[in-house]
Amino acid sequence: MRTMFLTALLVALALPASAQTTATRVAERDRFVALTNGKALTRFAIRLEVAPNGTIGGRAFGRDVTGQWTWEDGFFCRAMEAGSTVLERNCQAVYLMDDALRFVADRGQGDTADLAIR
Repeated sequence: MRTMFLTALLVALALPASAQTTATRVAERDRFVALTNGKALTRFAIRLEVAPNGTIGGRAFGRDVTGQWTWEDGFFCRAMEAGSTVLERNCQAVYLMDDALRFVADRGQGDTADLAIR
């Protein structure tokens, strides 16, 4: 069951987003906080809140999500747990695309996850 959950979570986070015309890099913590403060980041079966105090909370595929985040050298760095699944610390490039944020793992070199800002 744990393997199925992790697989579903990773697939959902890696699905391509709808076509976007413009992606603008979010390189400053203050801009990221202004975009996310009091909002939820959502995608199919995922709803996360990223608070200015460095906490992450929400739900993914029916499981509680908790975590911590920092902003380092222009990257969003997070470590999270979804149920009993640990998502190790990863620093990600962040891009604003219309009403969504695109997170690109491994300092902008890895997989992407697009989350709508609600």
